[in-house]
Amino acid sequence: MGDKPPGFRGSQSWIGCVEASLCLDHFGGPQGRLYHVPRGAGLQGELERLYSHFAGGGGPVMVGGDADAQSKALLGVCLDPGTEAYVLVLDPHCWGAPKNPSELQAAGWVGWQEVSTAFDPHSFYNLCMTSCNSKEQNRALD
Repeated sequence: MGDKPPGFRGSQSWIGCVEASLCLDHFGGPQGRLYHVPRGAGLQGELERLYSHFAGGGGPVMVGGDADAQSKALLGVCLDPGTEAYVLVLDPHCWGAPKNPSELQAAGWVGWQEVSTAFDPHSFYNLCMTSCNSKEQNRALD
């Protein structure tokens, strides 16, 4: 796409949420809307947005941070009537033949995590919220 130096191609280097969003746009995949959260503690304030995203049919949310370099993909959010909130986290490094849900959970590839412990309160985070439709599909629906 021209946004990286020539040595990047074929390397083992990682891309972040911003680059993932650029790739989705460049290759005509689902749209990726970016949101920046200055501190992980601020994710508590994004839970309604995440809930609305998933309730409206939104796809996985890619998450990347600075101090917290562990990649995450969010597949859902659960807002408890009390003060607890949980996110369904998929480790994006999971690969291979599909396994049943209990195997994936037992191996730690996917599971519900409490928001207050799933994110570093001092790290910033970029959220790339994917939609089910590409730009072309959205134009066709208009």
